[in-house]
Amino acid sequence: MSHEFELQHELSLDATPEQVWDAIATGPGIDSWFMGRNQIEQGVHRTAFGGYEPANTITAWEPGKRLATRAPAADDGRFIAYEFLIEGRSEASTVVRVVTSGFLPGDDWENEFEAMTTGLAMFYATLGEYLTHFTGRTAVPVTAFGSGDYRALFARLGEPAAGDPITITPPGQPPVQGVVYYTNAQTLGIRTGDAMYRFVNGFGGGIVAQHHLFTPGTEPDEADRAWTAWLAEHAS
Repeated sequence: MSHEFELQHELSLDATPEQVWDAIATGPGIDSWFMGRNQIEQGVHRTAFGGYEPANTITAWEPGKRLATRAPAADDGRFIAYEFLIEGRSEASTVVRVVTSGFLPGDDWENEFEAMTTGLAMFYATLGEYLTHFTGRTAVPVTAFGSGDYRALFARLGEPAAGDPITITPPGQPPVQGVVYYTNAQTLGIRTGDAMYRFVNGFGGGIVAQHHLFTPGTEPDEADRAWTAWLAEHAS
């Protein structure tokens, strides 16, 4: 069997439509909440995430109102598409409706769909955190992969729930205080004053760190290597 899907998310934000547009339609904005390193150019949204480098065609571009992108269909029909609908409200507030749709081929689509669903929920929660707490700042995105067990790392961090205070010690830095802004069965998001730290159960095993560091001067490749070493030490 295969599976055609459509997922809908809605965010109510204390941000202007222009601020939302900057977050979803510019490379630095997308870097600050999505995954990997992003570029918007010549009608294409490019992402570099480990060895995964999709180039999604921009199919709708209405600044401050609507953005849609779609990945080219693979030989087996697989694709994913995103649509953001922005509605300004009174007192500089905005409602964002996101529709994620696509097609997953094969008989084993259910595990992939579950990982996609939990991951997307984390991404859109992170978009809300970014526009609430870091508007006007841009982040260096971190991508690090570890072979450890996500549940073991989650237990080591105290199995926190959303809203719980938490202490985390980034590589080469003193401990910092944060708060859990989102968690589900496969993801954990922690916000501090200068970062959003995300840990995700890797599809097929392992752990992926997908962080956003707002400290000026952070060198991205160095940060990726440091967090890869951190995962090897803390998630084994």
